[in-house]
This record gives sequence, structure tokens and C-alpha cells, in this order.
Amino acid sequence: MKKAFSLISIILLMSMVLLAACGGKNSKAGDKIVIFQSKVEITDQLKALAKDYEKEKGVKVEIWETTGDDYYQQLKTKLSSKQGPTIFTLGGQTEGEQLKSYEYDLSNQDFMKNVAPEKELVIDGKKVGLPYGIEGYGLVYNKSLVKAENVKDYDSFNKTLKDLKAEGVNGLGLSQESYFLIAHILNTPFALLDDPEAFIEKLNKGEVKMADTKEFQEFAKFMESIRAESYNPLEYNYDKQIGDFATGKTAMIHQGNWAYGMFKDYGDLGFDMGMLPLPLMGNDKISVGVPSYWAVNADADQKEIDAALDFLNWFTTSETGQHYIVDEFGFIPAMTNIEAKNLDPLSKDLLQASNSGKSIPWTFNLWPAGIVDADLAPATQEFFINKDMTGQQFIESLDAAWANATK
Repeated sequence: MKKAFSLISIILLMSMVLLAACGGKNSKAGDKIVIFQSKVEITDQLKALAKDYEKEKGVKVEIWETTGDDYYQQLKTKLSSKQGPTIFTLGGQTEGEQLKSYEYDLSNQDFMKNVAPEKELVIDGKKVGLPYGIEGYGLVYNKSLVKAENVKDYDSFNKTLKDLKAEGVNGLGLSQESYFLIAHILNTPFALLDDPEAFIEKLNKGEVKMADTKEFQEFAKFMESIRAESYNPLEYNYDKQIGDFATGKTAMIHQGNWAYGMFKDYGDLGFDMGMLPLPLMGNDKISVGVPSYWAVNADADQKEIDAALDFLNWFTTSETGQHYIVDEFGFIPAMTNIEAKNLDPLSKDLLQASNSGKSIPWTFNLWPAGIVDADLAPATQEFFINKDMTGQQFIESLDAAWANATK
């Protein structure tokens, strides 16, 4: 009986060991990661990537879906209840500051060395966000009508507009929508400051004024030139702005790489296009920003964190991962090690500017919430309506609008 009992015990013990080794695999931290992200249009592609990763690496990747509208609130709830994902989306500096206790420091990860200059998200000196991709804007120009060397500073810019007007061509097109009218173009004087964030903090407190600052004084001259030599943007919406450029009626528009998709409706345009910087104070850099970042949950088990880091490394360095970033997600890579062969001409100029350090940041993410639509756009509309308003008076009105938004 003792031998029989011992044999049964050994068999049971061996069975338990085998069960633990095999059946328990999927429950171990590090064998599975969860991704929760806000860009709903890439959900299907991300699920396909997850399957490819599991086939290649044997690690399951679960994708949590969201409607997108309340993603950030959902994320905060999940993180605070200790049920957060392994990898999640951060929308920028503000969200990064609010969720910094949940952000794993990526500073020493090899894949972060490939991030284009100043495109990672940095909170308290730590690199906590890996960029999804980049977007940017500047002067989209018709190469048959404008030579890049003739748009280098205020004098050459102003002369170009005058010359084009004399030829019956609109020099530069803005459009009436708030961000296209003022937010994007006003970013340039902010971005050229030595410390935009510090200036904005002082501006919010009423300690400095745009009207007393040389970058904005120079910006006023550009706005006067645009008003005098180009059409009234209040009479043009985005579609008409794009249409006039596509048909050669407008030589330049202040727009982003996203506009290129609109030109497909016009077939062969008959000219090449590119993107130039707004040459404020001789600026030679394009405004480039990162709409979203990947972050790793510092609250997760260390094995799960390690698995997330392995995934992000594979995602940004492997042929499969890079294919998804460029071809499936349609992102302009924010990584210098990712080659994007089939980019449109605007995106090519943007990528070159980003990788070479020829870019200035988006600052409007640091502006008071709602200020563009409620305050800055109405002030700009008045400038284009009232032809007697000087550029300096316009900047003073922007100061008044800013004070109203922060009172």
C-alpha cells in the first residue's frame, strides 16, 4: 500500500508540475501586454499587428477599444483603480504632467535613441513618451510660381506677394477656420522665443505682452503684408483655400501635410509642391509636432513592463513593426531609423525637417484652453475687417484677448 500510495503521490506531483509549467503560461506577468490607445482609426491595424507580434514572439497583445471621445477619462479611471493597461496613449505635455506618476522612464531604452531631435515627451527631465509620428505645417507652395530662395525673410516674402499680385495670382491663402486663420501661424513667434513655456506662463499672469516682444512685432508686419497683398481669408473656407491652390490661383497656403489628401480630388495638378517655413525673423524651420505618444505604465508588474519595452523596441526597429507604422497606420515616422519611401511631397519635406533638427515645436498646446476659438479668432477677424488697424494694434488686441481668456 505504501508503494502504491507513493507512486500515486509522485504521479500527482508530476502532473501538478507539468500543469504549472504549461497551463499557467498565459497567466504569468510578461506573457501578455495590454494596449489602450486613443487613435480609433488604427484599431483594426493595431489588432493585426498584435497577431503578428504574438506569432513572432509568443507574447499575447490585447487591444482595448474606445470610442475616442472620452478616452482620457477612461484611462485615468483605469490607472487609478490599478486596472490600467501596460501601454497607453498620452496626448501631450498637459496629460503627461497630470499622469506622471504612472509613466515609466524610457530615457535609457535603446529605441529612444532613434527618436528624431526633441520629439520625445519629457516630463520632469525624464523621457516618458515615444512619439506615434509627426505632423506639421508651414507655407505649402507651388514650385512653378514660387522659388524657395525668394521666401527667406520679411522683405523677400513681401516682395513675392506683391509680384504675384501684379501677375494676377493670390500670394498666400489663409482660411476662415480658427486654427487655420490664426492658431497655426501665431505659433511661429511663440516657438522662436528662447523659452516659449516660460513666456506663456508670464503672459498668463500679465507680466509680459506680445506687443512689447520683437518676435510678435515682426509677426505683425507679416500679417499686414498678408492682408494688403492677398485675398481676405474671412471669405474663404478650407475647401476653397485648397481648391484655389490646386488650380494655380493661389501660389502658397499656410497649411499642413494633412492637406495633401485633398489634392487627390483634382487629379494631375500640373505642378510640384513643397513646404517652406514661415520666414519670420529669417526662420528656416518648419512647425512640427507630435499629436500622441506611447507610454508604459509604471504601476505594472516589472515583468509586464519589460514585456512592454520589448514590444516597443520590436515595434520601432523590426521590419514588420516599421511596416505597420508607415504603411498601415499611415504615420510620418518620428524615428530617424525608419525609412518612409512612399511619402507625399509635403510629408517628405516635413520628415527631412524633423530628422535634421530643422523644426520648431507646437506651442499652442500650452495656451489657455479654448482661447483660439473664443478669443484669438475674433480678434483676428477684426484685423481683416478693419483695414485701418495696424499690425501693432492687432498684436495689442491679441494681448487683450489673452488677458480676457486668463482673467
